[in-house]
Amino acid sequence: MKGGVGISGEERREGWMWLLAMVLISPCLVLIDHGHFQFNCISLGLTLGAIAGVLSRNELVAAALFTLAINHKQMSLYFAPAFFSHLLGKCLKRKYPVVEVMKLAFMVLGTFALVWWPFLHSYEAALQVISRLAPFERGIYEDYVANFWCSTSVFIKWKMLFAMKPLKLMSLSATILAFLPSFVQQVKSPSNLGFLYSLMNSSFSFYLFSFQVHEKSILLPLLPASLLALKEPQMYGWFVYFALFSMYPLICRDQLLLQYIAVLGLFFLIYYSPGGSHGKRLKISCGAKVVLSLPFICSLLLHITYLQIEPPKRYPFLFDALIVSVSFSQFVILTLYTNYKQWMLDTHSRSIGVKKDL
Repeated sequence: MKGGVGISGEERREGWMWLLAMVLISPCLVLIDHGHFQFNCISLGLTLGAIAGVLSRNELVAAALFTLAINHKQMSLYFAPAFFSHLLGKCLKRKYPVVEVMKLAFMVLGTFALVWWPFLHSYEAALQVISRLAPFERGIYEDYVANFWCSTSVFIKWKMLFAMKPLKLMSLSATILAFLPSFVQQVKSPSNLGFLYSLMNSSFSFYLFSFQVHEKSILLPLLPASLLALKEPQMYGWFVYFALFSMYPLICRDQLLLQYIAVLGLFFLIYYSPGGSHGKRLKISCGAKVVLSLPFICSLLLHITYLQIEPPKRYPFLFDALIVSVSFSQFVILTLYTNYKQWMLDTHSRSIGVKKDL
């Protein structure tokens, strides 16, 4: 995350200002919180504070803030494997690892006890809160969302073929398998940059494979992605566009099309500003550029088709399914890429170590 050799202080300052703008003008967050009126900024803000605590080595503060984020919105658990693996990896490398782990555990338990104290007066009150945290009765997915279960339901009728219990087990297993590589890497080699990649990989795993995912859940992997925008500007711009596109049917139902166009336009206006980091372009072949442009062209066509053409009566949600399928394909590519980048950090560290030995 540090500036490279030959970068002036002015350029570095412009880069950080650009990053701040990217974090603040998150189109998906603006539309969901202030258009769809499902407020996520509090839990995301607490999570951001927890991330800052980890990066600044204030782990106890980070543990308390992340616990508060979980209690505000249980979706914050999407980040739990990343926090747990990174902090555990750090503790294992210290002089008294057991003591370090116990300190974090006491902070988490103490914060939970403080938040839950008003509900612990009766078993029924606590159970009512817990039932709201795990809405299994709604099924594995409720609306059209760009994750594995919804996107593949076109070919595999999960709700018809499987009962609730095996679906929950399949979802849990797939989610764990998806975040496990990132989890292992952070326990093995914890680092600040690796932690940010791990946050994105962990939250993506839950978004793609967990039970009862909402369209707005894409806000969670977007948070660490925004913090990686200086490092991965092209990845971030691509992700923001398809994250917003994945919510397009929801935006249209809420009659927020004008706001959708406005915030997307404002985002890319700032994204391509002269002081931005979008100029760090990946070196890819012409063939790869053509392949990458295909989903973008499909998304543009679907934007128009969704509004102008009536779907067949037999398939009233045909365009919704196409939108989530295109978005899902891009999210899979992105999570494979960020997992690869996280594991390559180990290789990079080893190569630096070899050079130092020489």
